[in-house]
Amino acid sequence: MSRNPELAQDLRRRRFLGVAAGASAAALLGAAAPEASAAQAGAGAGAAPAGAAQAAHGRGGPVVPPGTLGIQLYSLRDKVSTIGFAPVFEELRRAGYSEVEFAGYTQGGGEITLAQLRRLVRDNGLRAVGSHVGYYSDDPGAYTFATQLEKVLDDAEALGLKHIGTASGPFRYGSTVDAWKRAAEEFNTYGAAARARGMKFYQHNHAEEFSFATDQPGVRLYDVLLAETDPDLVHLEMDIYWAFCAQHRFSVRPDGVRAPFDPIDYVLKAPHRYPLFHVKDGDRDLSTRDGYVMTDVGDGDIDYERFIGGVERVSRRDPHHWIAEHDNPGDSFRFANRSATHLKSLRTKPC
Repeated sequence: MSRNPELAQDLRRRRFLGVAAGASAAALLGAAAPEASAAQAGAGAGAAPAGAAQAAHGRGGPVVPPGTLGIQLYSLRDKVSTIGFAPVFEELRRAGYSEVEFAGYTQGGGEITLAQLRRLVRDNGLRAVGSHVGYYSDDPGAYTFATQLEKVLDDAEALGLKHIGTASGPFRYGSTVDAWKRAAEEFNTYGAAARARGMKFYQHNHAEEFSFATDQPGVRLYDVLLAETDPDLVHLEMDIYWAFCAQHRFSVRPDGVRAPFDPIDYVLKAPHRYPLFHVKDGDRDLSTRDGYVMTDVGDGDIDYERFIGGVERVSRRDPHHWIAEHDNPGDSFRFANRSATHLKSLRTKPC
């Protein structure tokens, strides 16, 4: 335990907020049955997709709830830039996707208005659930949360998004505890502004968020972010692949003390904070820095049946969106189709 009183207070607060400490995934999964009964008893008519998936649990139903399978359009940027959004959306609909997440609103695909883009999404039977925007820039005219917050939110509102976030890490002021506290306060500001518009602000992780503070090697930076942001204002999009890479890279503190973690424990301790997930896969390769080499979903070694099924069983009252992604697919349409086929094929184990 740290001898720093301020850090000790931070850690107590983190435990109070339910962040990544204590009970294991197995214990939480074992405690899910009473919660599930309560959720089913009070579900109501408005929860049709989630309710259908909940009823299927325990009898071989789909692991990914109906209507929650999405894809990050960054994975298809080569197609968008060459053939445009419309054919891409048509292909995604045929593959069985229900949702898309943006990473830019043109991606080199020519001139298109936000109204046209929203109509294309709708006409192809899809929903746009979120978008990645930069956190900050030294250029005051750049399109980021820090420099054009109202414009970012205007555009998200025009597209009908319910989530608007950033894939930038909170490293704006450095890698110390105080630096991340400062970034967390800015995230709280963005979250409050988004909530005022009926949206949720979120942060998408890479591996480095799970590294340790340079001034306090016993403190994981991701824990600082979660402790210092308001859970009602700042949400998370866990990139499962990068979280597993972080598990490989940052299981030992800089001072040599072992600090293993399981990414799913973060989610199970605070499921309401994780509305979105990036589902990308990797072949286990201990010779690499990250411990994995990215591949199409279903071709790698990450156990998505366990991960998605575990989250959905424990947190049925909290809607989640499962978004397939590959940073650099060899063939982006092939990746999209193979990933959808795999994720739709996953079935829960009968109880």
